Amino acid sequence: MKKVKELIHKRWFATAVGGCITVAFYLILSNLSNIWDSFTQVLGYFSTVLSGCVLAYMMNPLAKLYQRLVFRKVKKEQVKWTLSIVLALTTVILFLVFIMSILIPQLIDSVSMFISNLDSYAKSLRSFIRQKLPDNQKQSFQSIVLSSENIINTAVDYIMDNSSKIINISTSAGKGVVNWIIAFILSVYLLGAKHRLKAGLKRLLRALLSHKHYDSACSFLSHCNNILNRYVIFDLIDGIIVGTVNAVFMGIVGMQYVGLVSVVVGVTNLVPTFGPLVGAVIGGFIILMVNPFHALLFVVFTIILQTIDGYVIKPKLFGGTLGVSGLWILIVIIACGSIFGLVGILLAIPIAAIADYIYNDMLLPALENRNRHDVEPPPDGEAVPEAKEEITEKN
Repeated sequence: MKKVKELIHKRWFATAVGGCITVAFYLILSNLSNIWDSFTQVLGYFSTVLSGCVLAYMMNPLAKLYQRLVFRKVKKEQVKWTLSIVLALTTVILFLVFIMSILIPQLIDSVSMFISNLDSYAKSLRSFIRQKLPDNQKQSFQSIVLSSENIINTAVDYIMDNSSKIINISTSAGKGVVNWIIAFILSVYLLGAKHRLKAGLKRLLRALLSHKHYDSACSFLSHCNNILNRYVIFDLIDGIIVGTVNAVFMGIVGMQYVGLVSVVVGVTNLVPTFGPLVGAVIGGFIILMVNPFHALLFVVFTIILQTIDGYVIKPKLFGGTLGVSGLWILIVIIACGSIFGLVGILLAIPIAAIADYIYNDMLLPALENRNRHDVEPPPDGEAVPEAKEEITEKN
């Protein structure tokens, strides 16, 4: 130990350590893509567990609501929490069944209508080719769209040529469904063990941190949890409101595929900034196959609805808890979307809110306190060191 202390006090030690850190930092930056790929590969092994944690976290507010309102008279806490989990699970399953009962029939109906209207689509496309395309390109396109039968044959040939890819995609989709079912079951177990897991985490933090740092860590985690809870709950409520208003409008106008389009609009509305645009494009395309005028009305109404949602509904729902500037949110959406994909875009707003909280409520006060201590005047009766030196020189 003595030799280590002597080594630390050597003049060259700090330079050597700084050089090693610089080299290590350079190597990390040079191989950042490989490191990230390895990290995501390792993370992929735990994707089902992480999905279960996410589902449990999203169902937790609903279970707490039932615990507080429906089962408040039950005396035993464990029984109360178990009943709340069962009711929350039943609510989620019934909601999914309701959505599927709306989506699947209308989806089948839209596909059937698309196939039955292939002849008219082919005629419209041939007319477009004759009017718009130059002569040297007409022949190649007309051979494809002579009739609906040619289009179907082309689609069948494409499927046969890419059958292995389609099988792989279908297999991956099946695995994904099974993984989500397992994650859903796991989320129930995680909710049941919530109090034990929470107590274990607190015990670990007490063992690792001092009393002061433990309180700060608990306060920070509690604030982050509040931000995430508010975002998840009110984003879901906002999606339901937007989807319902869209369904009412489509029903009044007499549009087709009300349930299918409204579910698409409500789900895509959960994605900040870019989601409503995607929902408008998908919904407009579905309606366009039936009635172009209705598609135009739908797009105009979606623009109005999203304007009201952005400036009235969301500010009322989220309140001041997520009061983050739009520019900062857009920057975080772009960065998180590039790094984490769709998950990063979905979590961009709470990440921006947490980063804003860290900067404004933790980092800035700490820097201001440090600067305040640095410029704090000395107690009365004590001279400033520079002033003492000047007095001595004058004497």
